[in-house]
Amino acid sequence: MIVDLGALQTLSIANAISFDRLIVEIETAVTQGYLESLEANQQARAKLNRETGQISLFTNESEEPLEEPADFNRFVTGIVRRTVKLKIREMNDLKIVGEFTAVVGDVVHGVIQQGRDVRVVFVNLGSAEGRIPQQEQVPTEKYEHGDRIKAFVVEVKQGPKGPDILLSRTHPGLVKKLFSLEVPEVLSGVVEIMGVAREAGARTKISVRTHRAGVNPKGSLIGPMGTRVQSVMNELQGEKIDIVDWSEDPSLYVAAALAPSRVISSEVVDEERRQIKVVVPDFQLSLAIGKDGQNARLAARLTGWRIDIHADHVEVG
Repeated sequence: MIVDLGALQTLSIANAISFDRLIVEIETAVTQGYLESLEANQQARAKLNRETGQISLFTNESEEPLEEPADFNRFVTGIVRRTVKLKIREMNDLKIVGEFTAVVGDVVHGVIQQGRDVRVVFVNLGSAEGRIPQQEQVPTEKYEHGDRIKAFVVEVKQGPKGPDILLSRTHPGLVKKLFSLEVPEVLSGVVEIMGVAREAGARTKISVRTHRAGVNPKGSLIGPMGTRVQSVMNELQGEKIDIVDWSEDPSLYVAAALAPSRVISSEVVDEERRQIKVVVPDFQLSLAIGKDGQNARLAARLTGWRIDIHADHVEVG
């Protein structure tokens, strides 16, 4: 069997594969395939002549090639093709893994594809396919074949069937990155997103600060006529977003995080256990707690403090 070395060299250059490494892999694959046959000489090894392209079988005891078994050329042709194909696929997979590893923690755009598993949303990312498993999907969202979608890249690894790109629609980082795409002040670092607490599909609380005097961080994220925050909400299919001011003072931070409720007073009661007592107007107690405790729960998650909410009872004399 004679291998076209010129064509092999062209393939190796086009796919950034070491020519010598490719030859060694072909020799190894032919040797292994031959040794699995019933009549094989177990001392035989395949060698590819670097000048002529001839593949022959040799033993360590002789420099003369062994007699080739029947159909050896057809057998070797299949192995060479398979080895080259697998090596090209391996290099392409490594390239894709490297490309998408660079965007882990960022947002990618793609088109939803009809998947093999109805529980998984597959996304065509151009050079590769990503997947959104069930636990990373928002229950209130609908994923229709052909729809364009933005998703957060959680993890990239080489799987048994090729690159495995794990995407998410529930990750808090998705909200943060969507704002960085919409708000130039966030992208430039003038405004910093300090924290995100999210219950995907329902509500998100996000805290912000500015690094430049005269720049309103909340206003930057809201945008003229609310266009910027509305754009992010539209991408999240109507998820509500509360934007609050971050503060080093936990009392001020917690009070802001409980928006839209108004806070009368906020006092740290146990700094070690990170407990804080908050008083709100009696008529806003339910607003501060939120439906099923959602507002208080998100505020606690955003600030990292355990919040004890009390109503301001006014006695009538």
